[in-house]
Amino acid sequence: MVNIKRYFIEQGIKKVAVDEYLASKFWRAGYAGVDVIKTPLGTRVIVYALRPGLIIGRKGQTLKTIQTVLEKVFGIENPQITVVEVENPDMNARVVAANIALALERGVHFRRAAFIALRRIMAAGALGCEIVISGKLVAERSRYEKLKAGKVYKSGEQSLRLVDRAVAHVLLKPGMYGVEVLITKPGVTADYIEVLSQSPQTEVSKVG
Repeated sequence: MVNIKRYFIEQGIKKVAVDEYLASKFWRAGYAGVDVIKTPLGTRVIVYALRPGLIIGRKGQTLKTIQTVLEKVFGIENPQITVVEVENPDMNARVVAANIALALERGVHFRRAAFIALRRIMAAGALGCEIVISGKLVAERSRYEKLKAGKVYKSGEQSLRLVDRAVAHVLLKPGMYGVEVLITKPGVTADYIEVLSQSPQTEVSKVG
């Protein structure tokens, strides 16, 4: 008899491993995440990305390579891969971090890259955002620059439920740069107070 608890732990570990593999290989494609769903006929793998074409490849060759790796390296039975374009890229921390890293690679100033991303995130409806870029920004010594808007929760239940976090790295001529993005997604926060409007009451007076 299969130990159910152990089975789900193993499946969780496998999904994390697949996620890390895809993230390292396709970050330039704006990789945003993966769902691995077991079905009676095999395994459905849904990959989310900003630029699906880079993952599919010419005539689907890249997709076939991924399918082989998932089957032989990760032991996923009969993987059926679907690549889906991420719906709201400005609310996905992985996509934003990768886009900032690519902008730095193209020579865009780090403050400009971070400010544009921050503005787009808040315009998309986020409750808050924090972007940290670290590396040899303006001198030989490493330092970091932080931009923040709105509310960003760093601990507690709200950070787990509402905050999406991602880190990207890019190698430039001065050295390695790190980009950390935290996005507080829309949702009910602990400090949210709803004021209920009082319904009008009809006053009845007795005569006589």
